Amino acid sequence: MADIARSELILGGQRSGKSRRAEVLARDWLAAATAHRAVMVATGQAWDEEMRERIARHQADRTERVPGMVTVEEPLALADALRRHSDPQTLVVVDCLTLWLTNLTMPADPAQVLGEVAVVAAGDDLCAAIAAAPGPVVLVGNEIGLGVIPMGRQVRAFVDALGRLNQQVAAACERVTLMAAGLPLTLKGKP
Repeated sequence: MADIARSELILGGQRSGKSRRAEVLARDWLAAATAHRAVMVATGQAWDEEMRERIARHQADRTERVPGMVTVEEPLALADALRRHSDPQTLVVVDCLTLWLTNLTMPADPAQVLGEVAVVAAGDDLCAAIAAAPGPVVLVGNEIGLGVIPMGRQVRAFVDALGRLNQQVAAACERVTLMAAGLPLTLKGKP
């Protein structure tokens, strides 16, 4: 059984095992006591057919692997969702911070784009919600700053914003885990 931290940020690249680790933590939390609940706060939005299929596949897989976990969708008001669903008997999984940041900085309606100051404020609000959460919180996000420097201005700005958000959330969390090839490496806190 995995050790559940009060708050954990799980970072990694695509298909590194981030979501799977969060699911294992939720499954172990549910198995530890009959009063325990688990809630997945999903931030992804189905902008096209491929994303709709991906979301449906993730939902089906998650239902099979962690049948007791409830999923709620919240693409924007993440701190509010955390406040609403967290209690001492509920583990909240947020999957994922990268898509949440995408929703804030690259929304379908260009008039709703948040600037850098507003994005940092949203991250601060999320960190305050993590600190105040009465139950355990597991957040999943991508580490995308390890590769080639992006060519486009907008992509570079996104990589910078995600790096800042990851640092904000890492500072607020008790444990930070980096996933690579399905293996966890503890960067902060007890393994």
